[in-house]
Amino acid sequence: MRRSPTELTASKILYENRSNAGHKLAAELLGYTTRKVVVLAIPNGGMPVAIQVATALKADLEVIVVRKLALPLNPEGGLGAVADDGTLILNEEVIRKDGLSREQIEYEAEMVKSNVKRRSLKYNGGVLRHKLSGKVAIIVDDGLASGITMTVAVESVKHRQPDEIVAAVPVASATGYNRAAGVASRVVTCAVASMPKFYLADFYRNWYDISDDEVLHSLETWRLRHSV
Repeated sequence: MRRSPTELTASKILYENRSNAGHKLAAELLGYTTRKVVVLAIPNGGMPVAIQVATALKADLEVIVVRKLALPLNPEGGLGAVADDGTLILNEEVIRKDGLSREQIEYEAEMVKSNVKRRSLKYNGGVLRHKLSGKVAIIVDDGLASGITMTVAVESVKHRQPDEIVAAVPVASATGYNRAAGVASRVVTCAVASMPKFYLADFYRNWYDISDDEVLHSLETWRLRHSV
């Protein structure tokens, strides 16, 4: 039986880095070793976490590109998010609070959609996506802040009709956890944090922004090692 996530009320270093976080998250997902699983990494930060999960579960791995519609003064929040199949979800609460016009939102959405298409082509161009029907889709990121990114990823993956969709992250805010739980079959995380300000970097000893080139290198290395 899987353990309940640790409840945190203040920031605490939980992981050395994203690979270490992925190793610990994988331990919470070992119940899926007997199922047919596809692990879907949300880049950029989700890639090293997902590699550890896919390795532990002996699962297939692919990338699902999702990007936030960013708020300039709140990088952990967002106006919404867009997935690489065009799925778009807006954070209406934030939009109302900030008094943003529809023109502003549409402009940002179009910019992000273009970015998502370019990055999806870079990671997935020429590679067939795995069939998800009859399988468990485990969507992995390095954490849940607002939960908007994961929510869009889940809604996008639903179109591919897997048997079950699991949102899996090393750490989640209470808000992010609850938002993801509202759309995924289940949420698996090692820790849920309830605090006024939630920043993923606070839970990692070694944190840095992963480049697109690093994601692509990791993905190509994985595909080379697991090609038949």
